[in-house]
Amino acid sequence: MKERSEFTVQEISPCEPQCRPRLIIAGTGSGSGKTTVTLGLMRAFARRGLKVQGFKCGPDYIDPAYHAAVTGRPARNLDSWMTPRSYLQEYFLRSSADAELSIAEGVMGLYDGKEAAELTGSTAEIALLTASPVLLVVDVRSMGRSAAAVVLGFRQLEPRVQIAAVIVNRCGSPSHYRTVKAAIEAACGIPVIGGLMRDAALDIPERHLGLLPALERGELEPLFRHAADMLEAGVNLDQLLEIAQAAPPLQYIEAEGSPSVPAVTVRQVNGASPVIAVAKDAAFNFYYADNLELLACAGARLLEFSPLCGEPVPPEADGIYLGGGFPEEFAAVISANAGFLDGLRAAAAQGMPLYAECGGYMVLARSITDRAGAEHRMAGIIPAHAVMQPRRAALGYREVTALHDCLLLKQGEQLRGHEFHYSVMHYDALEQQPYAYESKGRSGSQPEGYLKGNVMAAYAHIHLASYPAAAERFITACRSFRSRKAEGFSL
Repeated sequence: MKERSEFTVQEISPCEPQCRPRLIIAGTGSGSGKTTVTLGLMRAFARRGLKVQGFKCGPDYIDPAYHAAVTGRPARNLDSWMTPRSYLQEYFLRSSADAELSIAEGVMGLYDGKEAAELTGSTAEIALLTASPVLLVVDVRSMGRSAAAVVLGFRQLEPRVQIAAVIVNRCGSPSHYRTVKAAIEAACGIPVIGGLMRDAALDIPERHLGLLPALERGELEPLFRHAADMLEAGVNLDQLLEIAQAAPPLQYIEAEGSPSVPAVTVRQVNGASPVIAVAKDAAFNFYYADNLELLACAGARLLEFSPLCGEPVPPEADGIYLGGGFPEEFAAVISANAGFLDGLRAAAAQGMPLYAECGGYMVLARSITDRAGAEHRMAGIIPAHAVMQPRRAALGYREVTALHDCLLLKQGEQLRGHEFHYSVMHYDALEQQPYAYESKGRSGSQPEGYLKGNVMAAYAHIHLASYPAAAERFITACRSFRSRKAEGFSL
């Protein structure tokens, strides 16, 4: 088991300008090739000996896993809807403090976000908040001079966004590359610093559910090396590094009325600190890095354990955090880990704080039915059955409001998060579901999740920075349980 009792938190001055060489890799839309370009650039610069820090704009978990694999450093999410702007700026400064180059991969197209006519939640908004130069990736298949019109439109839609350079992707031939390069530079005045030819070996695998285990086994290393080789051969990396290094110094100034975020003050860890057991392996790996840091900053000791490796709930635990991931892919292994499932049942029965999201929510149910139709017995704490669907069941940002006082919130308090899953939860007919939240998304509001005693679970992946008091509330519940144990109560 790996204990995460301390976090190295870089203290920064809110008054002094901070130099941060940085780039945001944006696309004209999903599928433009920005992930391939991002991974190739990260690996290419890392091979040059630079400390590269990866970021992902938006709530995605898969791309940060790629980033960590190619840079050897934990990746971070930057989300301008889930977290306050002042927090995002401070978090970016802190997370990039010891890096020589920060590369952030955008989400969807440069201007795609939560709203149709605003920048909220978009890559463009993050570029503005971090004053970052943008490298625009343009898929130029079946285009000649029209590629210039695309880039010109992107530049003119929001002139405050600095599109500093362009990479053209999926060129048909060297002459095709020269044509689109000349057209873009003549019409837009933006340098085209390189291009990639059409190459099936550069295609990122579809986001199938075995992706993260493949990353852990190193099976995608040939793809990462090839992407870096092609970027080194086809892009002016020296010019790109100069663009990153020319990014203006950043100065974090907390906006009046911004919520306080305990991100730069780590409380001393001691024997009185409550221990939160965090399930962490290929089945449970969807955690925002700063969620864990905020819990540590609030005074918790985080103890990671792996259900897939046969590990039970750690006996030191005063609380449990089950994140999302792909438990349906490992349902048979999880079902066979009696120590883990029995530990969850015992914890719930004794009132230990138990918080679960998405995949963790499924594991607390009575069973998981996988994509092949096989049913696997789970913890049975929640009177429901999780069933995988052939089509996506939910996707999008969520604002959740507590229907009752709970582990994270008092009734009526809110958190922001994101929901993405293929399973649905079927509750037993005779059970009345005690919902945790009222969940509001683009299509409206509906009750969601499960709340009973100190067990709280839902599909939404929440971000604690959207309401930092939630971390304090969770820690308080864990500390209370620890005190009960110290008075003679034990599991």
